[in-house]
Amino acid sequence: MSVPLVTRILIADDHPLIRHGMRGVIDAAPDLRVVAEAEDGIEAVRLGLREDVDLAVLDVAMPLMTGLQAAEELSRRRPELRILMLSMHDLEDYCFQALKAGASGYVLKTEADREIVEACRAVMRGEPFLSPPTVRTLMRAYLEDPSEGALHPLTPRELQVVKLVAEAHTNEQIAELLVISPRTVERHRENILGKLGMRDRVELTRWAIRHGLVAP
Repeated sequence: MSVPLVTRILIADDHPLIRHGMRGVIDAAPDLRVVAEAEDGIEAVRLGLREDVDLAVLDVAMPLMTGLQAAEELSRRRPELRILMLSMHDLEDYCFQALKAGASGYVLKTEADREIVEACRAVMRGEPFLSPPTVRTLMRAYLEDPSEGALHPLTPRELQVVKLVAEAHTNEQIAELLVISPRTVERHRENILGKLGMRDRVELTRWAIRHGLVAP
C-alpha cells in the first residue's frame, strides 16, 4: 500500500474535547487530514469501512463497542485500512490486545500532542509505532512473565457480550443491540462465566476493565 499525498483520517473517541484537540493537531500537518469523527465503536466501524478513510485512530475504551473490538472488525472487513489505537493507559493487556486486533500503533493520550502526527505517518509507512512508556510496559511484562499476552478463551461474540454486561445493559438490551434473542444472551453469559471461572457481573466487570473492554 503506497502512502497517499494526504492521509485521510477517522478519529473515534467518545469525548468531544479530545476529538477536537486531536483534529487540531492532525489537521495542522500538511499531509494529514481528518475526514470523519465517531463517538462510539459501532459508528467507528461504519465510518471506517468508507473508501475515503485511509487511517482509523481509535480510542481503546468507547461505548457499545470498544476500540479493540472495532479494530478487529475493521481489520477483518477492510484489511488495507491502517489502524492506530489511542488510550489513557499503558497496561500491558491493552497493548497486547490492540496488536492482536490488527492495530499498527498504540499512542497514550498523555503523549498524543507530541506523538500523534509522527505515529500517523509511521503507521501509513507500514511501520509499527508505540509510545515510549508503552514499550517499557511491554518489556517489563515480558521479562516478568514471557507468557503474558496469551490468548483468553472468549470468542469475539462473547467479548461483545462481556462489554455490554459490564456497561450494565440488560439481557433484553444486549439482545436488541446484537440482534440475537435474550435466551442466547443468557447462554453466552453462562458460557463466559464458566470459561473465566467467575460467579457474577461484578467479577466480569473487573475482568472487562483489565482487558480494555470498558474504562476503569
